[in-house]
Amino acid sequence: EIVLTSNDGTTFQVDIAAATLSGFVREIVSDESNISEEIPVPNVNAADLARVIEFCNHYVEEKMTPIEKVRDSQKSADLKELVQPWYMDFMERTNNETLCSLTIAANFLHIQPLLDLCCARIASFIKGRSPEELRENLDALDQFT
Repeated sequence: EIVLTSNDGTTFQVDIAAATLSGFVREIVSDESNISEEIPVPNVNAADLARVIEFCNHYVEEKMTPIEKVRDSQKSADLKELVQPWYMDFMERTNNETLCSLTIAANFLHIQPLLDLCCARIASFIKGRSPEELRENLDALDQFT
């Protein structure tokens, strides 16, 4: 196991297979002498790191179907059609604020499947909505009035 420490000091014992889905962690433990040390994760808080670990633990057991980029209007942006049920449930349990911080964490930790899932969730939320609908759903103020 590997010990990861969030930026607020919470430690997590993580199976090495799950932890090394992260390019950030994989690079640190490539020198085997670092495996026994705690690995600080400076840009990720405990709540987000717990979600990242939950994703990685599941991914080790059931790899997520790769998400194709939804570029044209013919393809569905419905996440239910793109990923397995567990991954859809994982995203449904993620509010907008957490989605944003989870996307940043996935990017920082170099966990491409999680980053792809977060970006697909954002894209499925945006696709087909007017700017007014997006402002309303994101509680954004109209900056131009």
